Amino acid sequence: MATAEAMGRVVAEDIVAPGDLPFFPRSTMDGYAVRAEDTYGASEGLPAYLRVVGEVRMGSPADIVVGPGEAVLIHTGGMLPGNADAVVMVENTREVDSSTIEVVRPAARGENVLQVGEEVRKGDLLLPAGSIVRAQEIGGLLSQGITEITVLQRVKVGLISTGDELVPPEEVPQPGQVRNTNAYTLAALAFKAGAIPLRLGIMRDDREALVQAARDGLRQADIVVISAGSSASARDMTADVIRSLGEPGVLVHGVALRPGKPTILGVVNGKPIFGLPGNPSSAMVTFELFVTPCIYRLSGCRQPLRRFVKARLTRNIASAAGREDYVPVKLHEQDGEMLAEPVFGKSNLLSNMMRADGMAQVPLDRNGLAEGESALVIPF
Repeated sequence: MATAEAMGRVVAEDIVAPGDLPFFPRSTMDGYAVRAEDTYGASEGLPAYLRVVGEVRMGSPADIVVGPGEAVLIHTGGMLPGNADAVVMVENTREVDSSTIEVVRPAARGENVLQVGEEVRKGDLLLPAGSIVRAQEIGGLLSQGITEITVLQRVKVGLISTGDELVPPEEVPQPGQVRNTNAYTLAALAFKAGAIPLRLGIMRDDREALVQAARDGLRQADIVVISAGSSASARDMTADVIRSLGEPGVLVHGVALRPGKPTILGVVNGKPIFGLPGNPSSAMVTFELFVTPCIYRLSGCRQPLRRFVKARLTRNIASAAGREDYVPVKLHEQDGEMLAEPVFGKSNLLSNMMRADGMAQVPLDRNGLAEGESALVIPF
């Protein structure tokens, strides 16, 4: 695909440099190209006097040679002229007249010069297979004239929402009904991880209908996520459906986590399948903890390092030992210190997540975190 359009894609094969970069010696400063030896010993009190014999025009080859006691005006990025081996910054010079300058500070050989191949050598590994293309990679590859690269296919994530109470977001819910938001928030998280989200619709609380939807999802997608239907309720049938689809079926049903305790982790005939809670914030947390790493693994790349922020809590956070908790927090800076204000509320309140800037983590072995204590926060 076109390199310029490859942001976030995964490189399928090693990419090596086709040539040296730069392929000609370049100035890294505005100033004068000189022979370094002509500036040795120069100072404010005893400057070196050099004759200006020309200028290197940007975008043009340097067709001039620097002789003893001479200098050539040059600009950042300009090609170093023949015999020159250093650039004196313009700040270290004084103009005497239209053809003479004073140099008040000596330049070392190679100073302010980017040598041939100093940035990249021909044959250097630019990007190993499995790398995620970032903005700097796009620029770096294009600087080498690499306008097309081979990338891996994006992982497809099939999203199934379950529940008789769900209606599409564009409909006005009647009493007892709610809009289906999980399909869209989880689709956004899948897209953020580089996957292609497939919203496969709303399934009513009917076992056969859910079985058929899950089978269709497994045919169309690389990962299937069933939202809601994972708890111990008599009408929650996701675990039973996953078991019926193929081997090995359900691997884990229930995790030591809040929110998200009833999460289901499964594999059906080689494809990952997840049953996530229906509560919006629970679904978001468990998707990020379990589905996102799976997306990166199937994409053929390592998951980017998770970024944590250390912040001091403004209120107590209660928890229970043996369970990892994630609590929405608002972040703000005060007197140079990052503070985290917990946003308390039940896990079915999506508004809590909208007000939050991240999730504070309460470790598995803690009974909670006290006001004033530092917490690790995963920013959104």
